[in-house]
Amino acid sequence: MGTRGRPRHPDVLTPAEWQVVDAVRHGMRNREIAQRRGVSVDAVKFHVANAVRKLGLNRRAELRTWRGVPVDSSLRGQGGTEMVQLGAIGQIARLVSDIGTATEFYGGVLGLPHLYTFGDLAFFDCGGTRLFLRATDDRCEQSILYFRVADINVAYDELRERGVEFEAAPHLIHKHDDGVEEWMAFFPDPDGQLLAIMAQV
Repeated sequence: MGTRGRPRHPDVLTPAEWQVVDAVRHGMRNREIAQRRGVSVDAVKFHVANAVRKLGLNRRAELRTWRGVPVDSSLRGQGGTEMVQLGAIGQIARLVSDIGTATEFYGGVLGLPHLYTFGDLAFFDCGGTRLFLRATDDRCEQSILYFRVADINVAYDELRERGVEFEAAPHLIHKHDDGVEEWMAFFPDPDGQLLAIMAQV
């Protein structure tokens, strides 16, 4: 006779449980996880409860510090004794009010290559650094993003033709002792947060 139900999964958690646990470890609440995954809040609670039970933990909060890795992850087996050295910045996050409007501005107007969109998240390539946009109702002042350009006057003219409204024309910010000049021009994104183009000449 054949066995009933699903076949046993070769990992400590099922793929659905891993997705929920990773979201919990990322700091997401159950309702947010449900919206992102397109499932009910009860389904998320079910997966969280199963994961907590299987891992021998006492409560959901302990998932945040649990160090487990899926059996098919490339991260398994890594971990040496060499000294940690930080590399280049891999990703910059920015809050936006509407992901569609922001995607059109950063991709269509500024011309950044769009990597992918997932729900209210969008990702762009910014010269090798990933720009991560997240839609939220929270409003707060954010850091200015400075985009390097080869010719600041050409970039200024082209972006103005695309509809970008600069606060002022490119201007000298600083002249170094070796004669190198720093030029910048600032403009807002659709949420009024500042961006800038910059060039060293």
